[in-house]
Amino acid sequence: MHEFDVLVVGDANPDLLLRGDVRPRFGQQEQLLTGADLVLGGSAAITATGCARLGLRTALLTAVGDDFFGALVREKLRARDVHLIGVSAEGVPTGLTVVLNEPDDRSMLTLPGTIAALRPEDVTDELLGRTRHVHVASLYLQPALAAGLAPVFARARQKGVTTSLDTNWDPAGKWAWMPEILPHTDFFLPNAAELDAITQGGGAGSLTATVVMKDGARGARAWWPGGECSAPSVPVEVVDAVGAGDSFNAGFLAAHLTGRPIGEAVAWAAIAGSLSTRAAGGTEAQARPEEIYGR
Repeated sequence: MHEFDVLVVGDANPDLLLRGDVRPRFGQQEQLLTGADLVLGGSAAITATGCARLGLRTALLTAVGDDFFGALVREKLRARDVHLIGVSAEGVPTGLTVVLNEPDDRSMLTLPGTIAALRPEDVTDELLGRTRHVHVASLYLQPALAAGLAPVFARARQKGVTTSLDTNWDPAGKWAWMPEILPHTDFFLPNAAELDAITQGGGAGSLTATVVMKDGARGARAWWPGGECSAPSVPVEVVDAVGAGDSFNAGFLAAHLTGRPIGEAVAWAAIAGSLSTRAAGGTEAQARPEEIYGR
């Protein structure tokens, strides 16, 4: 019996969400906001809280600092029943993302801080032996981890642990390491723009992973050797789309790890991603089991 259903590996940091007159104008001009929220952020942290809310025994391997923002992250994770496995990053401040929200778009300013502190060796064989599945998020904010992730995933699969990956966007536009990582990946969870960039750039190589693509208001599509399927999104009044893709990941993993077939798992993912947009931040409105079972 494994201790955890899923070990999520990656970033955890506060997000400061700002709404209103958010386009900066220099020259010391005062600008007025209509809203501000300080919430738990980081793709990995949001995926982990979503998994826990959907009933998975969830651990998060991440690095946070010994500062105010780090204390906030730890408090938020405890409140959502996520088991935190912390990596020391002495003297490094906890990362922070400032999100400037406009009605149809957003801009994100990130202080990497502890976000980049994880190393491949932090994902030990002992940790892999405690979980059924390992999910990695925000690959390109963590270059040291990314450079050695292929051997980590290979070790996981040798131990019978399944693997999934959500790269998020590559700021450099190079999509490095993907040809090495994807052959050891069971489930690849990009959005449409990321998948297009990776395949156009040749980073996908000979793709054998199940690809589950987030497609915004159109829902989700999935392909695997020998099959494909799609699922619609759920109409909701959107407040904030930050973290919707991470909640999508949680919905898919919760379905898969409780034995649902691939088509049902893709449907769960589309529902979970949609419902998460009902409140500010990535975690406040994440789907509960009864909100998915009843659809």
